[in-house]
Amino acid sequence: MIYSLFFILCFLFSALAVFAADPSQLKESIEKKNEELQKINSQIQEIQDNLEDVKKEGQTLKKEVVKVDSQISQIKLGIRSSEVVIEKLGLEMESTQYKIADTEDEITKKKKGIIQALRELQSKDGENAMIIFLKNKSLSNSAFEIQGLSDLSANLANDVVEMQSLRQVLNEKVDELSGKKQSKESEFYNLKNKQSIVEEVKKSKQTLLEATKNQEKNYQKQLSELEKQQLAISDEISDLENELRRTFDITLLPIKRPGVFAWPIKLVKDGGIGRITQHQGEVSRLYKGKPHNGLDIGAPLGTPVYAADDGIVETADNNDINYYRKYQYGKYILIKHENNLTTLYAHLSRYVVNKSAQVKRGDLIGYSGSTGYSTGPHLHFGVYWAPSVLMKSVPPANGLVPIGVVINPEDYL
Repeated sequence: MIYSLFFILCFLFSALAVFAADPSQLKESIEKKNEELQKINSQIQEIQDNLEDVKKEGQTLKKEVVKVDSQISQIKLGIRSSEVVIEKLGLEMESTQYKIADTEDEITKKKKGIIQALRELQSKDGENAMIIFLKNKSLSNSAFEIQGLSDLSANLANDVVEMQSLRQVLNEKVDELSGKKQSKESEFYNLKNKQSIVEEVKKSKQTLLEATKNQEKNYQKQLSELEKQQLAISDEISDLENELRRTFDITLLPIKRPGVFAWPIKLVKDGGIGRITQHQGEVSRLYKGKPHNGLDIGAPLGTPVYAADDGIVETADNNDINYYRKYQYGKYILIKHENNLTTLYAHLSRYVVNKSAQVKRGDLIGYSGSTGYSTGPHLHFGVYWAPSVLMKSVPPANGLVPIGVVINPEDYL
């Protein structure tokens, strides 16, 4: 009870301290949060670069453990990044509230000035220039009064325009506050999911060590078996897709143009975090020289993945049997769109939508990962001609595997 009271008091004092911060202190605190975020993001990217280098090396148990440990470190940094973003948004919301209060004060003052001006004008209502000249003893007094009325009218008009402008600013600030509130709620959701992801990655390491009994020879034996199984799955899928492609009329496809789909993970060159690590059609080392059937976007573990366009979730499934026996796409989502194209989002660490859900362009649907037949954290983004898509069980892969006429995603991004 004493400890609970102590923590409550600490929280209250902390909250009061934040609330008591003036705008200049808030600005300084926000800048510090930005600096911390930059540092964390640099560390996340450094780990990502190291993981990309590890992919090019031979596979050993020791390297696999190091890779998993790196992923755990990366997602922990992602968790801290979410925490800092939440703290920063809280500070920005408070700063915006200050601006809203200041703007409301200015509107109140302007309103009082306008009311006073209207009263003065009303008291002079009905007096024209002739009456003013007749009631004043001197010409100069009359001219002064007429000029005063003219200035009062002009100032009133300016005050009305300024108040309208202030109301627009106020509306913008209120919208800004609402947007930051929504962003904060979204980041809380991301934080919760990232915390779940890190626990799952820890389990994958434990499962790996148990499956291999922490012995290199056991690891290599099981790795060889997994590779054979995965290649057999890949051959079966390729044969089916080649057969579908031979009978497909390419004139049915929508006209190739950019912007049909939004990027599921924004690229670094566009201010995002993703990097293209393999284009469609390129020779795949994992699949013994076969052409790659999608677009790989390298991104740190736990990076949010968004729907490329409006559609309905056809499937949200997992091809992995466990944390070590990983096949094909691992955790994946398939979304059918109104333009007769279907998009695939594979190797996810987590998906947050279910079958039959309706999604909008830009909706959060999952997080990047390294499930399935993958050598590191990334998103496999694929596009199919929707009417050709079949859902097929291809043992030993778990669940269903999508098969269909594959289209180059970059033709529509």
